[in-house]
Amino acid sequence: MEKKAIDLAKQIIELDLQRDAILEQLLALLGDRAYEILRHMQNKY
Repeated sequence: MEKKAIDLAKQIIELDLQRDAILEQLLALLGDRAYEILRHMQNKY
């Protein structure tokens, strides 16, 4: 595989792990309301 493709794949994986960690923080802060607020923010942008 091309090095650029491998680098991009690694970057996607890192972002996915970061997203999971941030979602855990949001869930800890807001509980089940986190999904409602996240959906609202996604629809807003």
